[in-house]
Amino acid sequence: MNLLKISWSNLKDKPLTSFLSILLMALGIAIISLLLLAGKQLEEKFTRNVAGIDMVVGAKGSPLQLILASIYQIDAPTGNISLDEANRLTRNPLVKSAIPLSMGDSYQGYRIVGTNEKYLQHFEAEYEAGKVFSGAMEMVVGSKVAKNLELKVGDSFASQHGYDQEGDVHEEKKFKVVGILKNTNSVLDQLMVTPLESVWAVHDSHHEEEAGKGANALKLLEEETSMDEEHHHEEEAKEITSMLIKFRNPAMGMMMARSINQNTTMQTASPAIEINRLFALMGFGIDTLKIIALVIIIVSGLSVFVSLYNSLKERKYEMALMLSMGASRTKLFFLLLLEGLIISIIGFGFGVALSRLGLWLMSKNVEQNFHYDFNVLSLLTEEFWLLLGALFIGLLAAAIPSLGIYKIDISRTLADE
Repeated sequence: MNLLKISWSNLKDKPLTSFLSILLMALGIAIISLLLLAGKQLEEKFTRNVAGIDMVVGAKGSPLQLILASIYQIDAPTGNISLDEANRLTRNPLVKSAIPLSMGDSYQGYRIVGTNEKYLQHFEAEYEAGKVFSGAMEMVVGSKVAKNLELKVGDSFASQHGYDQEGDVHEEKKFKVVGILKNTNSVLDQLMVTPLESVWAVHDSHHEEEAGKGANALKLLEEETSMDEEHHHEEEAKEITSMLIKFRNPAMGMMMARSINQNTTMQTASPAIEINRLFALMGFGIDTLKIIALVIIIVSGLSVFVSLYNSLKERKYEMALMLSMGASRTKLFFLLLLEGLIISIIGFGFGVALSRLGLWLMSKNVEQNFHYDFNVLSLLTEEFWLLLGALFIGLLAAAIPSLGIYKIDISRTLADE
């Protein structure tokens, strides 16, 4: 007697009931699997980009915003700080390295970051083509940017003010691509990196143009305005957005952070603290969704239980007849267990497929807005335990009504029928 074939035939005889049980199981599995996948990949992205950075120094405002803007490039900066004031920090013996960042421009939605070669070295960047920048208006492009915008060494373009494609175009100064980076699996893949001097040069020329327009409207104050603007722009050109700090001794570095917050116009933010706080806020919602998913899986188990319980009542005569023909009660018990097992396996398979579809849709949205992407096909160890959990629920739900096989009175059942 082929138990698997008979179990499958029994499920096909009740298509709507079987479909409902499989659907509930699949939905529960999909939600938990999607949360596990998204959480794992977010953790990997956050951990990879924050490695080696103990503190971020920037303009006063939200510490989390400062971290998201300076490290992950997914928020607007809190403002600018004086380069001279920031450079004083680098002379502190506690500071092992300091990387300045200047942001505010983009090209076709991809951010341009003014910095130095240390930023590329921090992510252990290697070159697919070209070389590192050696002067102002030269640019090194991340692998994803180069691929999506079809950029190559030697191309030139004008940047846009702001982070969307609606900003003013700085036609007076154009960048030249001198290097294309290999994939680093970090934020660097989606950035365009140039020396600090490039950012200052672009904004200097922009301010000069604006000053020229103002001078035409205010001819009587032309000389005085020009002097004031020149002085103002000279100061402004020596501003940066933030600085990434690595300490020789992170514990002692926290004392330095308090001093900066209290005695300067700048603020500090700890990546570890702020990211843990962000995950703690997200964790409440994720835990709630996991509970909902578990409830759905349990409801799926109850559906299997009710289905098999009713099936046993409906097929009591059939079971008695099979027993009278030589089938053992144990075989019939495993026959019903197989039905629960089949529902669990199919439900798990559809659930995993749904979770991948959900992650793919999420990845498309995240990539469009923040240029991050997810590995949709990766498998997690936790999903193996999820499979075992689904099988356990399916078997338990099937086992309880299946015990009724041992209570069937063959002669009475056949006589009643």
